Amino acid sequence: MTAGRETLLLSNGALQVRVTSQGAALTEARFDGEAFLIPGGGPEGRFASFPLVPFGNRLEHNSFALEGTDYRFLPNSSDPFYLHGDGWLEPWDIDKADHASVTLSLRHRPGPLSPYVYQAWQTISLAENALSLKLSVRHEGERPLLYGLGQHPFFARTAQTRLTALARTAWSERAGHLPGESGPLSRELDFAEPALLPDRFVNNAFAGWDGQASIEWPELRLAADIDAGSIHDIYMLYMPVDRTDFFCFEPMSHLPNAHHMPGYAGLKRLAAGESISSEITIRLRRI
Repeated sequence: MTAGRETLLLSNGALQVRVTSQGAALTEARFDGEAFLIPGGGPEGRFASFPLVPFGNRLEHNSFALEGTDYRFLPNSSDPFYLHGDGWLEPWDIDKADHASVTLSLRHRPGPLSPYVYQAWQTISLAENALSLKLSVRHEGERPLLYGLGQHPFFARTAQTRLTALARTAWSERAGHLPGESGPLSRELDFAEPALLPDRFVNNAFAGWDGQASIEWPELRLAADIDAGSIHDIYMLYMPVDRTDFFCFEPMSHLPNAHHMPGYAGLKRLAAGESISSEITIRLRRI
């Protein structure tokens, strides 16, 4: 077992990814030498994908209440709201690794930024032209808390990139990059059939997703098929205006700001010793 910032290169056939123990993140991912995930986020903008644990996206008011207890947070980045949980900002231990896989773990204890107490594991593996991200978390606090999981990949973007991802509704965005109201899909945000990405800023949550998606890069003769499993029925689509070389397609088990939504919008109440797990597979193919 090792701790601190270490980098591993994993490879299997045409697939190659680089992993850092800082944040259990990928810093690059290539298929036949072509980058399909590129650095775009995280500290210093080095991460091409990172896990969302113990929940993803923003927490309004940097606080929430559960069963009579108030939980408070401090901003953990330049954003005024607590963002994307703890995992992406902390060093993970490398539990085991070989040429095509690595398992990392994180033991998080409460501090000034976050009151959560948990242990998380992420296994990153390559096989048969597919990248697998397996993430799990176990609550270790005395009082129950709300948990959700997800992944935050930064996919390469080209002029002809096409996305297919069937969803029932989309959430508008309000001040603070928080979800506003749910409504029918607009024409430019309907990806039931392969469609070009909008040429504007986008930061929206999509609900009623079946966990299946595909991305096509015609210029690269490359496509990626995403299988996010039934736990992920939400995805976030993020497209900044200052970077046009990537977009984020983020499978999530819950809505952003779910701590403040009726029924907690996909978050799971975990008592001590209880856990949840997820797996996302990105399979590459030539087109």
